[in-house]
Amino acid sequence: MTPPSVLMVGTGEYTTGFVHGAASGSDKKVGVVGLSLFDLRRRGKVAKLSMVGVSGSKFPAIRKHLEKNISDVYNGLNVSFESFPADDQTDPEAYKTAINALEPGSAITIFTPDTTHYPIALYAIQRKIHVMITKPATKLLQDHLDLLVESRRHGVFVFVEHHKRFDPAYSDARARAQTLGDFNYFYSYMSQPKSQLETFRAWAGKDSDISYYLNSHHIDICESMVPSYTPVKVTAAASMGIAVDLGCIPETEDTITLLVEWRKKTDPSKIATGVYTASWIAPQKAGVHSNQYFHWMGSKGEVRINQAERGYKFTGDDQGQVVWLNPFYMRYVPDEEGNFGGQTGYGYISFEKFIDAVTALNEGRVTLDQLDARGLPTLKNTIATTAILHAGRISLDERRSVEIASWGGDGTWSLS
Repeated sequence: MTPPSVLMVGTGEYTTGFVHGAASGSDKKVGVVGLSLFDLRRRGKVAKLSMVGVSGSKFPAIRKHLEKNISDVYNGLNVSFESFPADDQTDPEAYKTAINALEPGSAITIFTPDTTHYPIALYAIQRKIHVMITKPATKLLQDHLDLLVESRRHGVFVFVEHHKRFDPAYSDARARAQTLGDFNYFYSYMSQPKSQLETFRAWAGKDSDISYYLNSHHIDICESMVPSYTPVKVTAAASMGIAVDLGCIPETEDTITLLVEWRKKTDPSKIATGVYTASWIAPQKAGVHSNQYFHWMGSKGEVRINQAERGYKFTGDDQGQVVWLNPFYMRYVPDEEGNFGGQTGYGYISFEKFIDAVTALNEGRVTLDQLDARGLPTLKNTIATTAILHAGRISLDERRSVEIASWGGDGTWSLS
């Protein structure tokens, strides 16, 4: 069977590494989505590639950026793609035209502002197109549940790009946690420097917040570590003021903390506490782009992971500081033959697992239920994460705790 064609929805930092007319100043200077898919095409795992944005006028510069920073670096790697809309057009709904050009069984990746995930994913699902959505899957719990119902109705695979599940340290910790008794406590922290507010100024505080953007990582990890527990209450708090000073709208939170009460499904008297903190006002030169660590404690042991300072330090005159590198996420150095050599990075692995699952499903070698059972970040396996994030937003807006209810074993969830 012919490998799936893939449409990349969104042309920004994560897809191309191209932001505000130049290469991103973050650790994703050549992106993640495009590079991974160009290499998967080289390896014969995907067929045609296309890309869609709102403004076609960006594509000539994006193509030059990809030629210079990917093709010229990785042995002439083919970076060609069909683009929507045309270079002389602007169309907020160009994604519909691009999706309509795909055959059923093809796939799309959605790396766009959070509020657009649901309509784009729904449009693709209803045309029997498989979907990868960057986290968070949706901002609203009901939208997440609707997509799950629609994906089952149309027989397509929807994968949420929670790449931290494939970080070898996090994956190992998740497995070990199953041997450490009842869940009791989880604390996580993740931050990025204030420069990200420049990158995300168009939507920061308007369409989404730092909790949806960064807390989603560790909430998903926690959810995947404690399948026998369910979240029942969320209380949120936020710090404000710095993002506003940097030009963001007054509603923009700097740092958000979610306090979550978890209960064991078979014994509600067993209660655990989760504390998840995310910030995008870290120092500009903090040594690492994403500071990230967590502490998990159970009745028989604990796990502590610091995935910021991994013991790999680099210093150059042009940087003027010590940098903590993370090639375990995306390894951008070419291999011994000059090709892209980052296939073992967990950022790349998440795309390969999605494509492999799509191919297996198209060929009838696996079912949607079997993919859920593998523990992949599917819509079914990430409901609690969306419920917590949505409840956190309500808690901040209404200054109260929000209760989460799930019952019946049929995927019924609600917030109150």
